[in-house]
Amino acid sequence: MRLFLAFLIFGFCLNVSAQSGKTEILLLGSDHLRNVYKEGYPNTDVLTDKNQKNIRAFSSLVERYSPDMVMIEVVPERQQEIDSLYSLYLENKLKLNSLEDGRDEIYQLAFRIGKNSGVQEIICVNSKGGTSKSILDNGENIEIFQNEDKELGKVVSEKYAALQNGKLSFKDFLVFLNQPKTYNMVYRFRYMTPARVTNGTFTNPDEMVDTAFINPKYIGAELISVFKNRDYKIYSNIVTNHLRKKPKRILVIIGVGHIGSLKSIFRDDEEFAVVDANKFLMKKTVHNNE
Repeated sequence: MRLFLAFLIFGFCLNVSAQSGKTEILLLGSDHLRNVYKEGYPNTDVLTDKNQKNIRAFSSLVERYSPDMVMIEVVPERQQEIDSLYSLYLENKLKLNSLEDGRDEIYQLAFRIGKNSGVQEIICVNSKGGTSKSILDNGENIEIFQNEDKELGKVVSEKYAALQNGKLSFKDFLVFLNQPKTYNMVYRFRYMTPARVTNGTFTNPDEMVDTAFINPKYIGAELISVFKNRDYKIYSNIVTNHLRKKPKRILVIIGVGHIGSLKSIFRDDEEFAVVDANKFLMKKTVHNNE
């Protein structure tokens, strides 16, 4: 009995040791903020003074995580460009109002959080390879996929309308995107529901879809594989940069559509510990009465 207990204690200690050696990774979901903006509707513009206060309030919550590496949804081929822009940002020489894409979460969130956290480099980890859900519009059980698309669309439209009307702040919008109920809804629609659609064809597939290897019997699963293929490439970019820099706390800022999928991948990687964004976002020390 004593020997058995000794083995249990020894195994527990090994497990604690292994856990402590893991790299933490926080996957932060965002919308593409420049696409949220509608000309003539200032409440949708992150560059207004009011919305800048909300972006700072949200960023300050994330900064409690104290990341030592920040990664963004930009392809590695643009790394030199991002390095140059971030260097200017660190020196307070980058005028976001003058940039065509200055509203993007790259600058509004990643650059801001990176600078305030003392991060010297913003890493590009995106990969080409995605496609549009619209290419799946026929097949057995297609109505299941289409109905779920409509329900998700209603949720998105309601949030955009609330932003536009000033009833929802950008801070609360970004917090909403990072709730499990939200990103799991998107995850189910993109990575699970399509598998129920069979015996169909893709309509106007883009160059990212290799139609020579598409099996019409599993048309929905084929769509999932295109989405998932891109996520595994993003995962590869993340882990190879991890090997290069050996950070302790990684922050990845990426479209909310990727969050559920990437979380499922990293949960199976024993070198990483996935951190729940709500650990920082739901602490109410920053008030949103601006």
